Amino acid sequence: MEKLTNQEEKVMLLIWEKGEGTIREYHEMSEGPQMPYTTFASIVKKLQRKGYLKMRRIGTTYLCRPGIKEEDYKSNFMSGFIRNYFQNSYKEMVSFFAKEEKLSAKDLEDILKIIEKQK
Repeated sequence: MEKLTNQEEKVMLLIWEKGEGTIREYHEMSEGPQMPYTTFASIVKKLQRKGYLKMRRIGTTYLCRPGIKEEDYKSNFMSGFIRNYFQNSYKEMVSFFAKEEKLSAKDLEDILKIIEKQK
């Protein structure tokens, strides 16, 4: 699975949020300064070529739907992130965020409770 650029990821987040829709519908959902429609449509076409989207033509427009699940992308991305930046150790990652004070003791307790529930 190929890593998405920031723009591609923003577009995919809209598509995962809405589900099936047209390029125009996704474009209208985008917040903040809107990129030109033609740029947005080009990104959607790239996502299709990369396998992230399925598209089918209906008249003069295309109906799109996600080609992969958001959870699958997140899992793949996070696995690579942990591998590349934390020597493939989730413990190292959690330790890093605790040291940087991005995780409090309460956060760590909550994480432990979640882990215990899943056993």
